[in-house]
Amino acid sequence: MMPVHKILIVDDSATERQVMIETLSKSGYECVTAASGDEAIAKSRSEMPDLILMDVVMPGVNGFQATRTITRDDATRHIPIIMCTGKSAETDKVWGLRQGAREYLIKPINTQDLLQRIVALP
Repeated sequence: MMPVHKILIVDDSATERQVMIETLSKSGYECVTAASGDEAIAKSRSEMPDLILMDVVMPGVNGFQATRTITRDDATRHIPIIMCTGKSAETDKVWGLRQGAREYLIKPINTQDLLQRIVALP
C-alpha cells in the first residue's frame, strides 16, 4: 500500500465535509468530496483516491451500498475505505466491514484517532 495523499470524503452534510477537509488538509492531505453514494462511486473511479472516508446514512445509495460497489469493482477495489458514521450498533459495524470497509469509526470522529488509522493502514 502506498502512503495516503489524496482522500475522498463522502458525506451528505456540507458541515461534516468541511470539518474533515480542514482537519485533513492541515495534515497535508489533498481532499476531494462527494455528497452521495452515487457521487462517491463515480469519484472513486475518476479521482482514484488513496483512501475513502465514507458516511453511511445518505439519501439514495447509502454508504454500505457504495462501499460494496467500490470494493467489488476491479478498478477501485484496492482503495481502502474507512466508514465514518453515527450508526454505532455492533451489527452496523459488522455489516460495514462485511461490505469491504477496512475500518469503522463512529461520529463524532476523534481526529487524532482518524489520523493514526490513516497512517497505520496496511
